[in-house]
Amino acid sequence: MNTPKPRNSLFYLLIITLIGSTFYIVQSSNQVPSEKININALAQEITEGRVESIKIIGDKIEIHLIDKSKQFTYKEPSADILQILSQYQVPKEKIEKLNIEVEPSEGNFWVDLLINILPFALVIGFLMMMMRSAQSSNNQAMSFGKTNARLYDKEKQKTTFSDVAGAKEAKEELVEIVDFLKNPKKYTALGAKTPKGVLLIGSPGCGKTLLARAIAGEADVPFFNISGSEFVEMFVGVGASRVRDLFKKAKRNSPCIIFIDEIDAVGRHRGAGMGGGHDEREQTLNQILTEMDGFETETHVIVVAATNRPDVLDPALLRPGRFDRRIVVDMPDIQDRTDILKVHSRNKPLTDEVDLLRVAQQTPGFSGADLENLMNEAAILAARNDKKTISMEMVEQAVEKVALGPEKKSRVLSEEEKKITAYHETGHAVVGHLLDGCDPVHKVSIISRGMALGVTWYLPEEDKHLKSKSQFEHQIAAAIGGYAAEKMFFKEVTTGPSSDLEKATNMARAMVTHYGMSEMGPMIFGGQSNEIFLGRDYGHVKNYSEEVAGKIDSEVKKIIQKGYDIATKILTENKEIVIEIAEKLIKKETLNREEFGKFFKKKTSNGKN
Repeated sequence: MNTPKPRNSLFYLLIITLIGSTFYIVQSSNQVPSEKININALAQEITEGRVESIKIIGDKIEIHLIDKSKQFTYKEPSADILQILSQYQVPKEKIEKLNIEVEPSEGNFWVDLLINILPFALVIGFLMMMMRSAQSSNNQAMSFGKTNARLYDKEKQKTTFSDVAGAKEAKEELVEIVDFLKNPKKYTALGAKTPKGVLLIGSPGCGKTLLARAIAGEADVPFFNISGSEFVEMFVGVGASRVRDLFKKAKRNSPCIIFIDEIDAVGRHRGAGMGGGHDEREQTLNQILTEMDGFETETHVIVVAATNRPDVLDPALLRPGRFDRRIVVDMPDIQDRTDILKVHSRNKPLTDEVDLLRVAQQTPGFSGADLENLMNEAAILAARNDKKTISMEMVEQAVEKVALGPEKKSRVLSEEEKKITAYHETGHAVVGHLLDGCDPVHKVSIISRGMALGVTWYLPEEDKHLKSKSQFEHQIAAAIGGYAAEKMFFKEVTTGPSSDLEKATNMARAMVTHYGMSEMGPMIFGGQSNEIFLGRDYGHVKNYSEEVAGKIDSEVKKIIQKGYDIATKILTENKEIVIEIAEKLIKKETLNREEFGKFFKKKTSNGKN
């Protein structure tokens, strides 16, 4: 048990003294007679026989009247009370009958003590506070190079692998690590060695940190966690010192696990910056490399790290012997999304109509963090509407809010803008519906969401991992469908299609430069993510000439023009349906999948209903 330090005892003593003195002074002031009179009035009262006694304390005269009331007055310090009364012609018989009491003037002991001692006490207290502040700063300076790693407390937070849905392969790899720490003899008997490091790689929100918390909850060994940015300070050498201190602490508690989140903050490629080899990050990284695979090999310290930028990490950090295992945490598929939704709906009262599989089908591309946010938004929506349970309608509204942004019903469009937006979104929806390479239209709306005045929402029927050239071309045509519709029905275009054109241009350029889907042939132009930061970008040289750059631009233009021609042809052939859908959309503002599909039941085009 730690003994409390009497650091603030003087401060507390001063506060108590001040409170006590103030209380005493107030009490003393309450005992002072409330009415002050002059000497003339005192002489008059004595002459009239109204005074019972007087008490003289220094130059103060306290007067006690017969009616029990009290008064006071003052005299000259050297003046005699009898002479004063005689001067005011008070009869001698009245003075003789008067009870006069004289007390020496000793002053108020506590008030005098407070007045004399308080300044010295305040000066001493100020000096002690300055000394303590200097000592604290010195301690901070001495501990500047100490690690900020936190030891995981299983009592306060308990996360296990059962709390992690999806990521089956990643969990299997990590279960082996936990089992290795729990039963090392089973593995060492076969000559297996403890893995030095495990690197979790995945997009943001896929559950890398959650998996690390699950390791901490499952393992029966100490678990230290720290962020990569906590190593880096403005002073060179501090990060390396903190790394040494961290591994020293871990070795004292071995076997144990160290979790470094966002390791790319210190593990970036060396020599890629402009600062040379004495950069703070490089020294920190060098120390990590030495600690993970230096001369000390039997440390039984496993380092688990997480990053969403494995492309910028130093090769020496990724080699076997340091991070032996690289575990990719993928975006969840439809079954994983269903399991994740089940985990995040455990403590939420869902109605029987809520179909989590259907919700999973509506959320392709959602990460685990997105799905957690989705269920939380549904619960907030139910609470806002004073509901006791969460319905399927509320969950679907939460899906739209997370995927597309909140509705901006306060943004009122003019009739002309509303009409242009309706035909624009109808152009997207009709072209996308009648092309095989596009996903089915889930909803068309002209209610503003985020920065967009309207939205056409496509939902795939199944998870897809590959995309063909024709699919790219059809998606580009659907993206330009709004632009083509505006030009066809209004003879000019607005600023509305700007984001659609940007999306189409990026897809077309990727087809040419990254996927070899053009007449330029099976080549990649420009590389992939070679520019880590200023240093490498500064010395980067394009791997193609200006002549090739012109051909790339020409190919991109051809692809965009082909998409525009496809969109224009489809809208021209289905002009009547476009007008019907747009007019319906102006009246109703939102059309779901079933309502939109009714317009195409009796008409076919391009081989697709």
